[in-house]
Amino acid sequence: MKVGVSSYSFGQYMGNTHADIFQVIDKAKEIGFSSIEFIDVYAPEGKDRIEQAKEIRAYAADKGLEISAYTIGADLLNNDPEEQFEALKKQLAIAQALGAPRMRHDITGGFPASKKTERGFEDCIKIVAPRARRVTEYAESLGIKTMFENHGYFCQDSDRVEKLLNAVASDNFGLLLDMGNFLCADDDPAKAVGKLAPYAIHVHVKDFFVRNGNLPSPGMGWFGSRAGNYLRGTIVGHGDVPVKQCIRILKNNGYQGNFSIEFEGCEENIFALKAGLANLNSYFPD
Repeated sequence: MKVGVSSYSFGQYMGNTHADIFQVIDKAKEIGFSSIEFIDVYAPEGKDRIEQAKEIRAYAADKGLEISAYTIGADLLNNDPEEQFEALKKQLAIAQALGAPRMRHDITGGFPASKKTERGFEDCIKIVAPRARRVTEYAESLGIKTMFENHGYFCQDSDRVEKLLNAVASDNFGLLLDMGNFLCADDDPAKAVGKLAPYAIHVHVKDFFVRNGNLPSPGMGWFGSRAGNYLRGTIVGHGDVPVKQCIRILKNNGYQGNFSIEFEGCEENIFALKAGLANLNSYFPD
């Protein structure tokens, strides 16, 4: 299986050591990952982002790391549609320079509070679906698939995710399935993965501790789900996400793509990624 990591997973490491993206690539290879995905591309002063993307692509290839995806933000609901489309076209140019076969863009950020009338999901889907279809039609001309991720609360549970996928209705548009993120919308991960596995074109492996919202707040490091339960990111295999079960469901549905660890816990960064990779490798069926 293709087991990779998101550059997002190295946030703590980068903050503590001031490592740049090339050192992150080195560390990912050293730990034992076979692929890497990037969260946006930032270029130092005086360098073009396309140029930076090409250098990242060449460096990763030299290290023997596949670039599995490029993930960036967007808001197809609240932003001006033409401005957002042009911004995503520029991001797709960066994805192309990276050699990334897939690009994830957000649908909207959290709850659509800035909308005065279209606050219900059924109302919003009529707005965002044609805009997402327009983006993916352009991306297809570049040989790139687009996808969105089950995150951001508003479009995070499996029912809403499936509705949006079918509303966009494009073979070039799929799901970046994050098996842990369903808990942010209080959706059972195994049931959600079972429903959405046929749509997955990329997978994030993430683990959380979960505590009932009726209990006192656990404090620092924890955040709330949509229904007010408590979540904290942790090492893959240490938390309450049924990671092994989710992998089995995906495999039984014919998924053959990348599994990319996305770590956002409080544990020491590099140890957490090494331990998570070891656990993840042990979950794959023979």
